Order: sequence, then C-alpha cells, then structure tokens
Amino acid sequence: MTVIRQDDLIDSVADALQFISYYHPVDFIKAVHEAYLREESPAAKDAMAQILINSRMCAQGHRPICQDTGIVTVFVKVGMDVRWDATMSLDDMINEGVRRAYSNPDNVLRASILADPAGARRNTKDNTPAVIHYQVVPGNTVEVHVAAKGGGSENKSKMVMLNPSDSIVDWVVKTVPTMGAGWCPPGMLGIGIGGTAEKAALMAKEVLMDPIDIHELRKRGPQNRVEELRLEIMDKVNALGIGAQGLGGLTTVLDVKIKDYPTHAASLPVAMIPNCAATRHAHFVLDGSGPALQTPPSLDDWPDITWEVGEGVRRLNLDTVTPEEVRSLKLGETVLLSGKMLTGRDAAHKKMVDMLAKGEQLPVDLKNRFIYYVGPVDPVRDEVVGPAGPTTATRMDKFTRTMLEQTGLIGMIGKSERGPVAVEAIKEFGAVYLMAVGGAAYLVSKAVKDAKVLAFPELGMEAIYEFDVRDMPVTVAVDSQGNSVHEQGPKIWQAKIADKIEVQQLK
Repeated sequence: MTVIRQDDLIDSVADALQFISYYHPVDFIKAVHEAYLREESPAAKDAMAQILINSRMCAQGHRPICQDTGIVTVFVKVGMDVRWDATMSLDDMINEGVRRAYSNPDNVLRASILADPAGARRNTKDNTPAVIHYQVVPGNTVEVHVAAKGGGSENKSKMVMLNPSDSIVDWVVKTVPTMGAGWCPPGMLGIGIGGTAEKAALMAKEVLMDPIDIHELRKRGPQNRVEELRLEIMDKVNALGIGAQGLGGLTTVLDVKIKDYPTHAASLPVAMIPNCAATRHAHFVLDGSGPALQTPPSLDDWPDITWEVGEGVRRLNLDTVTPEEVRSLKLGETVLLSGKMLTGRDAAHKKMVDMLAKGEQLPVDLKNRFIYYVGPVDPVRDEVVGPAGPTTATRMDKFTRTMLEQTGLIGMIGKSERGPVAVEAIKEFGAVYLMAVGGAAYLVSKAVKDAKVLAFPELGMEAIYEFDVRDMPVTVAVDSQGNSVHEQGPKIWQAKIADKIEVQQLK
C-alpha cells in the first residue's frame, strides 16, 4: 500500500499552478506556430505573433501568460490502495496548494474567485476554492490534472439537449459564431457527448487536458466516429473564417477534442467548452516517493518571432488626443498608444453608472479620455504593473451609452467584439473601440511605464488605475462610423476560404 504525504500533494499542486501560469504546453506552442506560418490574414498573423512573443517572454521571465490567472479546476484519480499520511481533507490539501501558488511572492497570481456569487461577490483573496472532481480507481497512485481556466473562455461554454436524430456538427457550426471572440481564439474546443447534462459538461472540460494531436489523426486517418467528428468539426469551424482574436483568418481552432459516454435512448446531451490562447494545464502522479514537480521545457521549443512596427502604424498621444483625431481612425488600423489612460472593468463601471444615476460626481474625470478594460496582476520586484491584458469588452456594453453620453469618454480598449448596443452608442457619439490582443498580457504590461490607483481601491484588481503607456499596440475594432472589424473580417475570410475549398474540389 502506497502512503501519500499531505505536504507532497500540497507542494505538487502549488508547483503545477505556478508552472502553468508562465509555461504554455509545448504542443500548444507548436500548433500556434504552425497556424502562424500558414496564416494569410495580416491581422490574424499579427495577433498570433504577439501571442507567441508573449509566451516566450513569460517562459523566460516566469510571469503569467494572461492577467486572468483563472479558476482552478482539478481532476483527481485516487488509487484504491492508497493510504494518506494527512490531517487535512483532500479538498483542503488541494486548496492549500492553490493558496500557496497564488500568493507566491516571486510570481503573484491574480485572485479572481468571488464568494457569494449571487450576492455580495466578495473576493476570497487567494483564488480558493478550486473546482475539484474525483474518481476512485484501482491502483496505488494518485493521478492529478490541474488547469487554470480564464473567465473569458469559460463564459463561452455551451450546452444543449439535442434530439437523437439531430446533427452534432450542425449544432457546433451554428453555435461557435455566437461565442464571439471573447474566448480568445485560436484555441481548442472540448466537446462532451452523451451521459446526462452534467456528465457531458464534465467530459467537455476533462478532454481539454489532452494534448493537441489533430495533425497526427489527420495523417493516419480516423478509426471511429468520434475521430471522424473531430476532423469534420475542425474543418467546418475553421471554414467560418473567424480567425485569431475574431479578426478573420484561416485558423480559429487548433484542435477539437471529444469524449463520449453512453446515454438514454431519448437523449443526446452535448456540451462544448473552449480553451483560449492562454491554455494552461499540467499533469502529475504521486507514488509515495515525494512531491511530483514539473519539468521546465527548453526555450528552444519556442519559435524566434519578432513583432515589427510597420510603416502604416499610427501613433496616438492620449494626453492630447481630440475627438477629431478619434473620428479619423480607420477600421483595422494598427495604432500605438502613448500617454495616460484610465482602467476600469465590470465592478468599476457599475459603481460609476450608479453614481451618475444618483447625480453624484465621479472620482475621475473621463472627458476626452480612453478607458482600458483590464484587471492587472499585482507587480513583483521592479515591475510597474503585472501582466495586464484586456478583458472581454462585451461585458461593458450595457454601460457604454451612459459612459459616452454623460462623461465625455471618447475611447475604449478591450478584447473581442462589441455588441449592437455598444456599436450604436459608439457611432452616435463619435467614439472608438480599440482591441488589444487577448493572451499577450505580459507583452502589453511592458508598455506600461507607470501605474497608480485613482479610485475604488476596495475593488482590488477591478479598481480604477491610471496607466502611463508608451507604444501600446492596438487595432481599431469599431470606428466612429460604427463599422466593426469583428463583423467584416470573418465575412471576408469565410468567403476566401470557401473559394479555396471550391478550387481544391475542382482539382
């Protein structure tokens, strides 16, 4: 009988979570690089370049790939012949590992978990508790898969109860465009088929722990219906032309993972969960010999890619910007921002809108200012700010009209598309929405030369900061005329991909 010590599990969980905060899985890096080399869309290729550069920087600097360091999900298989040398419960051991990982002073990770989710939504301060799933299996080891899942991709999870005669492929192809770009493609789709509703969702999450192997599958050919579905879904989703960050391009998904389970004759449960450009997971096995620590990959596994400022790049001074300059920005244009910008996301926007409704004065002056939707990681050592990538902009859509109309705000920065309500307000007030690359948080943070909290410090990472930035790269995603790159880009590339497919079929 194997004896597993309490500290060995705690240390292994803490080590795995630190490890995945700054190391992408190597299979993911190789898949993104292959997609980058194939990509023909300049905007999508640029986005993937930033993702790859950011990943290498994080691997070197041991800082988070994304400012959203995730909700921790753990899958544990406990051998039936295992005995524990422990005073804590298994849940408590795992959560202690999470607590130590997220409070590590050398690489502080952002605490994003809120207790009382339907009420006060108070931050637990240490990113606990984790979401934990157990299986008791034959054997004398403890096998653990650990993942840190960002809210932007987790929020795009989909679930449906199909009729047995319905097409799973049709549902996926119809549903993926409704997910927008908030899940930060290119990434993977995890799909669970069968069982019951909760079983399908669990399988969709669990299968995302598997390595990317779609190219090997394509080379040898499918050997069962699930493998046929993987190839068919991947090809049809990529044919949608959504592309990296939703900008339009050849690659939207890098792999499609499927797990199935027997189901009721009257049922066909299907769940789909995406993994984003900050895919983070690790695996370890405890056998009683001590903690199972992760082995760092070689930096040679990362491609040597540089991001160059092209001739068509415009520079915008945020300290002197005028509404007239904002209206001159062209859709899809790359812009380098310098000067002082404000930050604020869900909680800060709600507080400001509530204050405006009561006729109260805001703690910051937003007239002719830009606001960046971000919740940064705390800085360490000599950093001004920790990784500070954009959060999903659509969550701020319901506040946009009020902010533009009542504060004089003229620019917003975030990730993914804006919905019709926000686009209409942007057009009416002659504002602009700029998109930063999700999955390039550490790279973005290097453009921040100073940062200070101006308001709502009690909100922690959701407080209003003022960032002083130099040459922060963004793309004009919604111009002052209400044109959206997230609407136009995928349409253009869907048509181009359809033409390519037609030419191939004629050969």
